[in-house]
Amino acid sequence: MTTPSSSPSPYESDITPTEPEPHGDDPVGSLVHAAVADRPVEEVAQLITLLERSPEHARATVEALRAVGVDRSVEDVTRLVDLLTRPPRAADGADETIRAAAEQRSLDDVSRLVALLHRTDLEPHCGQEAVRAAATGRPVEEIVELIRRLSEECDSPPTIDQPVLDASVPEGPAAEAVAPRRVTPPRPAGPANEAPAWPGRIAVGALVVCAAAYFPLYRDGASLPVYGLALGMSVACLAVALLLTLRITVPVLACGVLVPAVLAAAQLLAGQLPPGGLSRALELTLAPVWAAGLAAVFASLASLVALLVHLAVPPPARRQAPAPERGAVTSAAE
Repeated sequence: MTTPSSSPSPYESDITPTEPEPHGDDPVGSLVHAAVADRPVEEVAQLITLLERSPEHARATVEALRAVGVDRSVEDVTRLVDLLTRPPRAADGADETIRAAAEQRSLDDVSRLVALLHRTDLEPHCGQEAVRAAATGRPVEEIVELIRRLSEECDSPPTIDQPVLDASVPEGPAAEAVAPRRVTPPRPAGPANEAPAWPGRIAVGALVVCAAAYFPLYRDGASLPVYGLALGMSVACLAVALLLTLRITVPVLACGVLVPAVLAAAQLLAGQLPPGGLSRALELTLAPVWAAGLAAVFASLASLVALLVHLAVPPPARRQAPAPERGAVTSAAE
């Protein structure tokens, strides 16, 4: 006797099919994954909320959160993050879902997820958590590619949909008596009120070069903590560069100045430091010692220039929307 195959779920239209994780003889894990696979996002959020109320269901809660982050569409993940971070819930209520999606999904999905988490009306913590998870949980090559995609996403101007006119409204003078006149949205501030984008792009490129120069390609007999310290220096520069591609702010630019400056100072004083973990970690750089130090100095100066330009240019002046013209809306009886 054969069982008819179930119809494909509409949530799986834009996801590359992946083999489900084997759960062996664990009925709880299988039940959780099956429950969150095809149900509406609102019911999944209700399920997770009920599981969180019982401490004995902690493992099932984590499995449900991570299953949604990996198996559901990017739009579903964003919707669930919105539901799980609304007050009175904490802002970190969906961190497991965000981390699973940022670490295990494709680069296309991760770039879309990061863009959605920063554009929608969500807690800023959600977008920051996605950036941190992608910066620490993915290979360096993928982080560089993700920086490129997010830079293109930030550079592309947003599109404004034109309003659709109702066909039932008559045209000509009668239309002015029935429907209000369309108000043109205010135009953005001109180039004179906006900071140029090239200093920030140069700072991002310099930070990426600095991260590549300090990347420890080989352990060369170093202990694991020393190798982790060397890798952390490279990842720190990449993380700052990734944050700058999302939004250029004063705190992030300050980090862009400070992180490579610390690396350059450590490289300069390496000969005067006692033998230890830091001195050994500075010897594992991919580039020669002098080249890595020069890259750190250039990255710090580029970030400093971008910071000064950002502080020198005032924020765009907000233009008030034009008031409706007098007599724009009139009664049909008049």
